[in-house]
Amino acid sequence: MKSPPPTIFFLLSLVSVTATTITSAATTTNATKPATSTAPTVSPTPSPTSSPTPPTTATPSSSSTLDPKQMEALQSLNIPTTRDPCIQPSPHNATICDTSKPFRHLISLHISNCSADLSLSFTALKSLSSLHSLSFTNCHTSPIRFPTDLSLSLTSFSCIRSLRRLSGVWLSRFVNLTDLTVSYTPVNTSGLYVILGNMHKLKTLTISHANLTGYLPRHLHMNLTHIDLSDNKLKGKIPTSVTLLEDLEFLNLSSNRVNGEIPTQFGDLISLKNLSLASNSFSGSIPVSMSAIPGLVHVDLSNNQLNGTVPRFFSELRGLKVLNLENNELHGVLPFNASFIKRLTVFKVGGNGNLCYNHSVLSSKLKLGIAPCDKHGLPIPPPPSKESSGDSSESDSSDYDDEDGSDDTSQKKEHHHGPSKVVLGVAIGLSSIVFLIVFLVLLSKWCG
Repeated sequence: MKSPPPTIFFLLSLVSVTATTITSAATTTNATKPATSTAPTVSPTPSPTSSPTPPTTATPSSSSTLDPKQMEALQSLNIPTTRDPCIQPSPHNATICDTSKPFRHLISLHISNCSADLSLSFTALKSLSSLHSLSFTNCHTSPIRFPTDLSLSLTSFSCIRSLRRLSGVWLSRFVNLTDLTVSYTPVNTSGLYVILGNMHKLKTLTISHANLTGYLPRHLHMNLTHIDLSDNKLKGKIPTSVTLLEDLEFLNLSSNRVNGEIPTQFGDLISLKNLSLASNSFSGSIPVSMSAIPGLVHVDLSNNQLNGTVPRFFSELRGLKVLNLENNELHGVLPFNASFIKRLTVFKVGGNGNLCYNHSVLSSKLKLGIAPCDKHGLPIPPPPSKESSGDSSESDSSDYDDEDGSDDTSQKKEHHHGPSKVVLGVAIGLSSIVFLIVFLVLLSKWCG
């Protein structure tokens, strides 16, 4: 038998290389296609806790210097005095002075990050009786009795992670305060009224993370605009005194032990912008009277035992940005459309087992955390769980797919990595034809 000529081997090699190149190109083309990914869900931020800080405005420069007694007081508090404390801006914005002559006097003092050996001196504090604003931050020294003149002069007092432990009687001496902030510092008192009873000028009140016990006071001063009593151990119901505060803009009672129903008079809080009653034991329905509060921006009623249906009026609040109703006992059909939900920065309704959404109005792609409704307005039971890990990860959400979602799932199943079927088929077909031609040529030569 004759051996095939070298040309035949060349043709075979050429065909093999061509087929390999076509297949590799198809694989590379598909590999370089960008993978379709779902946009990550942004975890909403928890309800804000606000700690009002008195404004710090620079005072006009003056050729006079600080009172020598106050200079000595600052030195005893380990506050640097190598540079005139009255020159603005002062180091760490610690001091602000008035413009009196021949000596200027401190009107604002911020003491922060104190050394462990710092101790407050009654004499030093007595020389600082010109202060209107005094604040401590991360200053774990022991509190002492303030001189009467200083207690009466202060209009703003702030204590954050400082002074170890305070008493209600100690705080109650600041009767001229307009701003009071105590946060992450335990407060020992038999009730809030012990602190607030004589603070007739108080506008902003923050006592948070302070292990505060007792009930909300039955009497509150009418000029309050800001109340933050979050993360304490307060109990009982919301008294009528709270609903009488027509100038109140901020109310945070979250993470306490407050119970009962949300008062129907809540609609009287016409200036309210931020409301957080989360993580308490509230029951009953969401009062419809809240629809009369036009400026609501933030509403967090999560982690309670609220029941009834979700009120439609929320969608009519034009300024609303945050609505958190998760982990309650709400039921019925969610009364919102997609445009309202997308307008919000935070929207949460998960954890309400009997709440559902109309799948003809809302898409499952919104991932609301609740089930779609059946024709009777009841939640559709979830599909049976699947054994595969991939399927189980998708079934973790109670907001399971409707018809649109099932189409998406089928498309995901059809998606695969590697060369396209069409390209691969063409490559194989061309290779087969070339090999057939080569085989016929060889056969004709051998037979000839």
